[in-house]
Amino acid sequence: MIRKQVLLSIAAAGILLALVDCHSHPTPTDASASSSPPPAYGGYASQAAWGKHLVAIAGCSDCHTPKKMTAMGPMPDTTMYLAGHPGAVPPPQINRQEIEQKGLMVTNDLSVWVGPWGISYAANLTPDETGLGGWSESQFITAIRQGKWKGLANSRPLLPPMSFVAAGMNQGFSDEELKAIFAYLKTIPPVHNLVPAPVAPLAAH
Repeated sequence: MIRKQVLLSIAAAGILLALVDCHSHPTPTDASASSSPPPAYGGYASQAAWGKHLVAIAGCSDCHTPKKMTAMGPMPDTTMYLAGHPGAVPPPQINRQEIEQKGLMVTNDLSVWVGPWGISYAANLTPDETGLGGWSESQFITAIRQGKWKGLANSRPLLPPMSFVAAGMNQGFSDEELKAIFAYLKTIPPVHNLVPAPVAPLAAH
């Protein structure tokens, strides 16, 4: 009886080792799955759809879409989606000297920023000629990667807040993600809106 129990135990151990050995070697299905490329476009149906998602999570609309003041506070003006600061709206009436020396000021729609660098305006990101209409994909990537105005290598640096936003995007986004963002921006309705040029700080006058 004891001999039978020993034989059964040895047989059970052999079966267990065989099962472990089988699972330690990937099947052809496992191997093909592990070597398959990641889903195209981040799992979205198209490059532009992926870009739309990235634009949303990056908060691009927070500054680049003007706001309308409502009883519940500022709300995005959907007719100006990503069109930047309205060109017809003058700069805010403020004490620039004090602000530029002591800190910064942001308008309630986040489209105008004032600080030691002067006055900067949220840019038009729509595919209109006053926005990104004439931009190439490589220019867009250069603007983010190198922090350059209009994506031109020899141009001035981007001004706040886009200077530090671009720095964050540079660290957090791959080239493929930046290409997807640009592809999406090329699909949104163009809005003709010539954003004012930035204004130099008073100390530079």
